[in-house]
Amino acid sequence: MTFDQVKFDVRCEWGLQGLRQAGAISDVIVIVDVLSFTTAVDIAAERGGVIFPYPLKDESAAAYADSLNAKLASPDRNRGFSLSPASLRSLPAGYRLVLPSPNGAALSFGVDHRIVFAGCLRNATAVARAAAHLGSTVAVIPAGEQWPTGELRPSLEDWVGAGAVIAALSGKQRSPEAQLAAAAFAHFRDGLSQALRESVSGKELIERGFALDVDVAAELNVSENIPRLVDRAFVRMGRR
Repeated sequence: MTFDQVKFDVRCEWGLQGLRQAGAISDVIVIVDVLSFTTAVDIAAERGGVIFPYPLKDESAAAYADSLNAKLASPDRNRGFSLSPASLRSLPAGYRLVLPSPNGAALSFGVDHRIVFAGCLRNATAVARAAAHLGSTVAVIPAGEQWPTGELRPSLEDWVGAGAVIAALSGKQRSPEAQLAAAAFAHFRDGLSQALRESVSGKELIERGFALDVDVAAELNVSENIPRLVDRAFVRMGRR
C-alpha cells in the first residue's frame, strides 16, 4: 500500500495510524515515546519490573491493575512510582506496575504483534541491535504527543529518539521518512540535553518541576536494557 513503506527494510511513521500501516507488515516494531513512557519503561524493566501499558488515566485503570495483580502508577509525578522516569529508579525487581499514558502506552496496549520493543534515547543502540537480530524489517514508530483537542502533535523528542534507533540499524535500506529521522538525530546528537530542554515537551515538564525527567530522557545509550512486550507487559528481554 502507498503508506506502508514496504519497499524499505526500515520504516518510520507517526502514531497509531503509522503503527497500523508500517507495523503490520514489519517483522519488528519499536515504539518510541521519549517524554516519557518508553524512557520510564526502560528504567523500570532494567530494574526487573513488569510494566503493563494502559491508554487511560481513569477509574478503569485501577480495575485493570486489580485484574493483573499489579499496582497502578501514581497520577502525580511527585509521589510514588509514576510516569516520571526518575521515580522508577528505585523500583523493586518483580514489581508489577500499570503505567497509563495516552501516547506510547496507548500504542503499546493496542498493538497485536509478535515482536514489540520500547525504544528511547537511553537504549537506542541496544534495541536496534535486538531488532536487527530478530527481523529483517523494522517499523520505528514515534508516538508523538496530543494537542488538547486530541489530535496528534509530532514531537521533536520522539522524532530524534526514533532517529537514534534508526541510525543504529546499519546495513538496512531506510525509507525517506526513516532517513529524515536519522538525520534529525544526527543534527541534535551533540546537544541532546539542550534540544530536549528547549523542545515544547521539555519546557512543559520543566515548568511543572520535572527537569530531572528531561535530563534522564536525554541520556544517550546509557542502557543495554531491551524492554520487550510479552503477555501484555514490557519486561527486560530474557526475563519474565
